[in-house]
Amino acid sequence: MSDPDPLDDLLACPRCDKSPLERDGGAYACNACKVRFPAIAGIPWLFAEPDASLGEWRNRLRYALQRLAAEIAGLEAELENETLRSLTRRRLERYRKALDSHRRKLQSLLEPIDVQAMSGNHETYLALRTRLPSDQGLNTYYSNVHRDWSWGDEENEASLQQIRSVLHENAVLGDVLVLGAGAGRLAYDIHMQLDVRRTIAMDFNPLLLLIAKTVVQGERLTLYEFPIAPASMEDDAVSRTLAAPEVVRDGFHLLLGDALRAPFAEASFDTIVTPWLIDIVAEDLPIMAARINRLLKKEGRWVNFGSLAFEHPERARRYSPEETGAIAVENGFSDPYVAEAAIPYMCSPASRHGRREKVFSFSAYKEKDAPKPPRHRALPDWIVTGKEPVPLLQSFRTQAMTTQIYSFMMSLIDGKRTIEDMAAVLEKQRLMTREEAVPAIRSFLTKMHDDARRMSGAPT
Repeated sequence: MSDPDPLDDLLACPRCDKSPLERDGGAYACNACKVRFPAIAGIPWLFAEPDASLGEWRNRLRYALQRLAAEIAGLEAELENETLRSLTRRRLERYRKALDSHRRKLQSLLEPIDVQAMSGNHETYLALRTRLPSDQGLNTYYSNVHRDWSWGDEENEASLQQIRSVLHENAVLGDVLVLGAGAGRLAYDIHMQLDVRRTIAMDFNPLLLLIAKTVVQGERLTLYEFPIAPASMEDDAVSRTLAAPEVVRDGFHLLLGDALRAPFAEASFDTIVTPWLIDIVAEDLPIMAARINRLLKKEGRWVNFGSLAFEHPERARRYSPEETGAIAVENGFSDPYVAEAAIPYMCSPASRHGRREKVFSFSAYKEKDAPKPPRHRALPDWIVTGKEPVPLLQSFRTQAMTTQIYSFMMSLIDGKRTIEDMAAVLEKQRLMTREEAVPAIRSFLTKMHDDARRMSGAPT
């Protein structure tokens, strides 16, 4: 993956949108912001607040490694039980060894991130209104790694076929941006099998891109897969060899950044591919469509691939295929050419899980510029600046009342009171009747008990 054709002409500052960025080896700098964007194992780290986002990833990854260590300790405690069945003991011993090997290999993979380093300035991070999705961590989409580079030939071929199905035959894609590239297989296949000049595979999960970088360069990587529903006793931890079909050709680039603050100049790309992305980002689809429009050249092409499973709390923002097409048109695109097909999804040979997913693919050309969308802000000003009144939202009222009651319940736990005794106190305080209090306390303590078991990994 040599670099005869660097990205300098495509990049812009994710903080202030100024371009070009100044290249400093594998890193970049913005002269306007006076901020340096580092490189992690040669992959540019182009988040709006690079030090703080790197700090947050370090914290999350360090915590995840600590959880793995705690899980290993829990398994060792279970193995001290002399009444274990022989098959159970064998399974637990295998799993413990696999988990320990997995933890050490992940530590090695994550060395470029330096998970023990101090985090960045969180206040600056908040001020820039950028933050990582709360569900992103070490295990997020980890199973995709094995699908992409080990057992997923059928799924990978079906995915690329869906891209082909919405393109003209012998389509020239030019400079291609794959937003939300994950572990990189679809971006790799597009680059190797379609007519492209350069392919930029961007994601915000460093573990996924570090794995992608290793395999596309021709190295073989051995990692464990941990299926949720193992097909047999031997399948709860399966050692997989990850490898690309061949070394990626020149012009393929990996980049770490946020799709909502994409570090590219306007009108940079001939093609933008959004695989399994538009229904999971936090931003409303019309705004996301406008962002994609602004990054495309005139007559550039937006190619979408994936299911439509919008999960926004507002039902109005859970868009249908018809609405999705209309939103594309409203934001300067042609009527999308659509293809739908049921393809296999995460059908690991070691798992009882797996399904067929009906995917919604389309291709639409940019016909005109969309209005420039506002810079993405993940947090409101009353959180960021601390100078505006905190609104008394109904959800806050409810949470405050619940917290007060739970806090009071916790204060009643002294090792002597029974549930009946605690209910009597709540009734005396006129918080609820005894008949209401007993089931409420029992439910609260059940949740506390279950949480304690999950945290410790052992019976309580």
